[in-house]
Amino acid sequence: MDDIVCRPAQSHELAAVAELRWRWVRELYGTPDVTLDEFVPRFVAWARETEASHRCLVMVCDDAVIGMAWLVITRRVPHPRVFERASRDVQCTYVVPEERDRGLGGELIEAVLAWARDLGLERVTVHSSDRAVPAYSRHGFGVSPRLLQAEVGQGRAE
Repeated sequence: MDDIVCRPAQSHELAAVAELRWRWVRELYGTPDVTLDEFVPRFVAWARETEASHRCLVMVCDDAVIGMAWLVITRRVPHPRVFERASRDVQCTYVVPEERDRGLGGELIEAVLAWARDLGLERVTVHSSDRAVPAYSRHGFGVSPRLLQAEVGQGRAE
């Protein structure tokens, strides 16, 4: 197997991460409303502004970013036994199509969970695509009868 590494994204890799996000949207929904050249600088600025709450993990092969996963921190209401509480939501886990079906998505999921454990988080949730549900299930994610959701927005942008 190639020399593949999962690690936190470095600042100079944010443009490549933005391109992955743009490619993903194009793959699922067709050509985005903004061009790649318009999207990348806005995405990079957003990633830098939100780095305290949105942390990106990248998968790199020979200096090329081929995958990503984001951990989004949610500070939880303090508890009398544990005042500082947080949970994470996994978002935007993606591997480029030409590298899929080799177990790399599973490696990203495992890396995200290890990162969450290192950060001392209580729980990690994910809103998954139908295609990825089995992968998350294989890596310890399960359905919770207490974790509910309501869709309240006008439009859906995955």
